[in-house]
Amino acid sequence: MIKAAYIHIPFCEHICHYCDFNKVFLKNQPVGEYLDSLDKEMNLALKEVPASRLDSIFVGGGTPTALNGKQLEKLCGTIKGQLPYDSFTEYTFEANPGDLSEEKLQILHDAGVNRLSFGVQTFNDELLKRIGRSHRARDVFQSIEAAKKVGFDNISIDLIYSLPGQTLQDFKDTLETSFTLDIAHYSGYSLIIEPKTVFYNLMRKGKLPTPGEDVEAEMYELLMEQMGKHGFAQYEISNFAKPGYESRHNITYWDNEWYFGFGAGAHGYVKGLRRSNHGPLKKYMEPIENGRLPILEEHKVPLEEQMEEEMFLGLRKTEGVSISRFKEKFGKDPLELFKVQIKQHAEKELIIAEEDHIKLTRRGRFLGNEVFQSFIG
Repeated sequence: MIKAAYIHIPFCEHICHYCDFNKVFLKNQPVGEYLDSLDKEMNLALKEVPASRLDSIFVGGGTPTALNGKQLEKLCGTIKGQLPYDSFTEYTFEANPGDLSEEKLQILHDAGVNRLSFGVQTFNDELLKRIGRSHRARDVFQSIEAAKKVGFDNISIDLIYSLPGQTLQDFKDTLETSFTLDIAHYSGYSLIIEPKTVFYNLMRKGKLPTPGEDVEAEMYELLMEQMGKHGFAQYEISNFAKPGYESRHNITYWDNEWYFGFGAGAHGYVKGLRRSNHGPLKKYMEPIENGRLPILEEHKVPLEEQMEEEMFLGLRKTEGVSISRFKEKFGKDPLELFKVQIKQHAEKELIIAEEDHIKLTRRGRFLGNEVFQSFIG
């Protein structure tokens, strides 16, 4: 059963120095034609694989809220016309602080959007400038206040730590400020420097003074400690929520469930097939005009790979991998199947197997990538 849909809007008014997602400058882009293509793609995909009610819809980017009011209405109309959802579906839009006028907020709210995720990253204006963000700290407060006024009560923000020139005190200040917002969910990621980004080029020239691994580990420790202290439960390596506000969309990924991926460069996992779409707009829109899905790559995931994915995705969750669910899904016992890796990590106190779950220890969360890697054949 397909549980979720991800929809990619690749347009941005500014390109951040660390971002490697599929995106283009909004100016002079064929936004209307792109939205038409999305409509047709959804129609083609649902003819091929009909779906009943979706548990979650996530509109990401790029910057979905960079669209103007009319374009947002058109996008929401397409989603409503094509995708099966109801008021119990978690329906999220990513947003940039400062991008959301009251008109846009109202359009989203009226369309049934019930969750907003703001890319805040830090409350230090100097750092925001340094990483290429266009908003400032005051925009975050204004946007969240405006969103609450319109009726949004499920609001999340993203924070990034280990930024160039960021100190532990800087990050501590950002966390303290963020807890004054009275919101339900936080995601906290360490900066990853990806190829083809401004930061990557600076790093290669030796001009990117990042805090280093030790400070990064201290920042992660601080993040976990402060979130717990303020009543946010860590339910995944980088995600924290008040009870009942965990992101159902992200849990779909970590539970290794099927989901649609719509839009340029989007990834989906449908009926055992992992698919990725063409990224460049022209290459994405062309096949759709000819009545074909815009698939760049398609990979049928063999059973062995499905089981590996179940482990390294499931271990991201604080509760870990359910042994009984694994057996039910694959007819095999993960404790037998992966006994070498589990024994090796248990000896290093990175993994623990107890009752019905195999999960990372607190120490294991710091070395998650090392653990996940070992489950890939």
